[in-house]
Amino acid sequence: MKKIQSKEKESKIKPLGDRVLIKPISPDEFKKNTAGIIIPETVDKEKPEQGRVVAVGEGHFDNGTLVPVRVKKGQKVVFSKYGYDEIKIEGEEFYILEEKNILAIIGE
Repeated sequence: MKKIQSKEKESKIKPLGDRVLIKPISPDEFKKNTAGIIIPETVDKEKPEQGRVVAVGEGHFDNGTLVPVRVKKGQKVVFSKYGYDEIKIEGEEFYILEEKNILAIIGE
């Protein structure tokens, strides 16, 4: 039986509407911040609030016009701490959230 690689897992999920699939960044990656931001030690005990965009939905309709999602696959984002749903795909954790719960894009 072929073991599915991470990229293959990610491509199996297509968010609907204005939802975004995010792979959370591990607490170890938080500590490797090169921007000079001081990160508190309590970050290890909390859920991550940063992640990489894995997939995006097509957007939402406003007065019959499709408004596309503004974030793109591969971008690093900061999102609302309680604004997501957790899912697991073959043991790997991902978050699905609405675009409105994304607070910022990092490093663009």
